[in-house]
Amino acid sequence: MTVLVTGGAGYIGSHMALKLCDMSEPVVVLDNLTTGFDWAVDHRAKFVEGNAGDIELVGRLIAERGITDIIHFAGSIVVPESVVDPLKYYRNNTATSRNLLEAAVAGGVKTFIFSSTAAVYGMTGLAPVVEETPLLPMSPYGRSKLMTEWMLADVAAAHPLKYGVLRYFNVAGADPQKRSGQSTPLATHLIKVASQTALGQRDKMDIFGTDYPTPDGTCIRDYIHVTDLIEAHALLLGHLKAGGDNATLNCAYGQGYSVRQVIDTVKSMSGVDFRVVEGPRRAGDPASITATGEKVRNVLGWVPRHDDLREMVSTALDWERYLMTRNR
Repeated sequence: MTVLVTGGAGYIGSHMALKLCDMSEPVVVLDNLTTGFDWAVDHRAKFVEGNAGDIELVGRLIAERGITDIIHFAGSIVVPESVVDPLKYYRNNTATSRNLLEAAVAGGVKTFIFSSTAAVYGMTGLAPVVEETPLLPMSPYGRSKLMTEWMLADVAAAHPLKYGVLRYFNVAGADPQKRSGQSTPLATHLIKVASQTALGQRDKMDIFGTDYPTPDGTCIRDYIHVTDLIEAHALLLGHLKAGGDNATLNCAYGQGYSVRQVIDTVKSMSGVDFRVVEGPRRAGDPASITATGEKVRNVLGWVPRHDDLREMVSTALDWERYLMTRNR
């Protein structure tokens, strides 16, 4: 009864490993350390360096460690990069997931939870999306994730595998106990970039597009604290293991903030009026993407506890300060 967390040395995966260890679940973390860090893996988990798409390695781990559940975070996540290098995304996301699923089926894994994205919806207008909103991804990143959703549904229809898909909106913040956070120096997450700029690690930050059809001209996103997101994973795992139906759920608060609002909040929380440069739009960015989040509450009984932008910014700033002392 062991859980395999792929990408468990990365931002969200490391928080998942922490949560599972806190729940006294045996955990194996598999990560190739392309963007993750071995020091970010909780000492209570077993860490294995390797690729989630390595069928032989994953098969061996399933057999040797008694893995019954997989939570799959490993993959590439930068939308503009996917536009200029689509094959990287179809390799790291779609092809890796395909191989991982093959190993899971061969090894008799019982449940599989997949880290998907709001990018599967594409250009949705300003109204919040629901799970039934048409799926029209604008980028190879979004399409690579949607392909994995399709594969997972097909595999579960053909084999005794229960599955859950969580479509993330914009994940932010860090563990309130400062045990983990977004540690990649050149990460593109808005709140991290703004926090780094406020703390002098960047000399300026960019706004990509100020002419969107939104109240202040900048993109609107639904930000979710990483701790609340991980709680949804834990609830989904329990739901599936208890015999609950397969589920595809949006993870969001139902509250959107513009890029300017986020930047203003970071400036306010940090007390630093840092330099911001306005530039043109990036390829693949929709004007707005938010979700109601009603279904995840109804199906899993999920209750957000950190749904406050100022708390997300505060924990992100605290984590950046920790990294600055750690890396000295």
